[in-house]
Amino acid sequence: MPVSFCAEADRRIILWAAILASSMGFIDSSVTSIATPAMRAALGASLQEAQWINAAYLLSLSALVLVGGAAGDRFGIARIFSLGILIFVGGSLACAAALTPEQMIAARAVKGVGAALMVPGSMAMVSRAYPRAERGRALGLWAAASTLTTALGPVLGGMFVTWGGEIGWRLVFALNLPLGLAALWLIRGRTPGDIGKPGVRVDLPGAGLATLGLGLMAWVLTEATAPAWVALAALASLAGFLIWESLAPAPMLRLGLFRNRVFAVTNLVTFVLYFALNGVMFYLPMTAVSAWKVTPLEVTAAFLPISILIGVLSAPAGRMADRWGAGPLMATGSALVAAAYAGLWVFAPLGAFWSHVVPCTALAGLGLGLVVAPLTAAAMQGAEDGEQGAASGVNNAVARVAGLIAIALQGRIAATAYGTGAPGFGITGDTPAHLAATGAAFGAVALTASLMAALAAVLALLVARPVR
Repeated sequence: MPVSFCAEADRRIILWAAILASSMGFIDSSVTSIATPAMRAALGASLQEAQWINAAYLLSLSALVLVGGAAGDRFGIARIFSLGILIFVGGSLACAAALTPEQMIAARAVKGVGAALMVPGSMAMVSRAYPRAERGRALGLWAAASTLTTALGPVLGGMFVTWGGEIGWRLVFALNLPLGLAALWLIRGRTPGDIGKPGVRVDLPGAGLATLGLGLMAWVLTEATAPAWVALAALASLAGFLIWESLAPAPMLRLGLFRNRVFAVTNLVTFVLYFALNGVMFYLPMTAVSAWKVTPLEVTAAFLPISILIGVLSAPAGRMADRWGAGPLMATGSALVAAAYAGLWVFAPLGAFWSHVVPCTALAGLGLGLVVAPLTAAAMQGAEDGEQGAASGVNNAVARVAGLIAIALQGRIAATAYGTGAPGFGITGDTPAHLAATGAAFGAVALTASLMAALAAVLALLVARPVR
């Protein structure tokens, strides 16, 4: 296939289509976290159902994202990218129209399938549209614009939920319709050379085993009363997945990548760090809205520093990683995140959002700004030539799986710390007992996240050792 599958005049249009589509996927989790308290109230969802509303999306996305990349190679990147947008927008409209928690969970799972097809194609289309000499600048524009929209997404979501009345949270999902249609219109007919490769295999058995194993694992971690056989079935499915991947002619996950110590340790750092991040950022809005009298729009003040600092610091952090190595920056950044979440643990009983919580999340944003680019660089360093795309896909999948497990397990931790009193964790109330129990519950979440981030800092030091 030629270096570029599109005409020069179409490249910038393809770039904007990729930005619009990737932005929908990037902002989904943060916007949904902000809208969760309103959704729980409107749908009558329990804490476990609220966990599944987010976990269903992460489950299908993390299990299928590697297959999505292979499907693009097989059937054409633009075709799979466009199909992903259609599925994602359809799932978003189903979310906006949901009347029960079960309908919302199903719609979120559909969105995850769409994202798994759409997200890998976004960067791949930009890479294929531009010749090598111009590719770096184009990917830089893609990353910068995606970071900006990721930062603005929670603000729009907070505005809709705060000022939109009973349909405010539904508007959050409906927003994806014009974005998706615009991306489809931009991409239409502009990639005539993107015909795919009929010989490329798509690992559907691996995708099925991964989905089954991760889904059963999420069930065990979310439901305290899950039967014992579910845990055994989860382990058997995941073991079967690993065995199949070692034998499959075209595996979605090439296990040989993990023989490289840098790659293996980097992905372990990714897992524990994103476990910490996802747990806090999912349960923080629920805590702030239900007990600290903070509006969904005000909650975005805890998200903005993270998005902004990652956008501002990623480029200089990448240059510093090239000069001093990724390990020291990853360790320093992870240590800052651990300190920030320890602060949230200490201050959670006070419920002082503006004076204590926001400064802590800003400190976490500073740490993540130092980590994200070196973490990506280390993952790429650990891959052989020609496998950088696969390495990037694995690293992204590991981050999604970490979020899935964190939300499931941290919900159990929060519910246990809250206790059995009414109204329950994440339900709005103003009694002293509820405020104290909510502070204790979120404090337990923050403490667990702090310990995981500290573990990431220790593991990152292993990446600093010279590779032979």
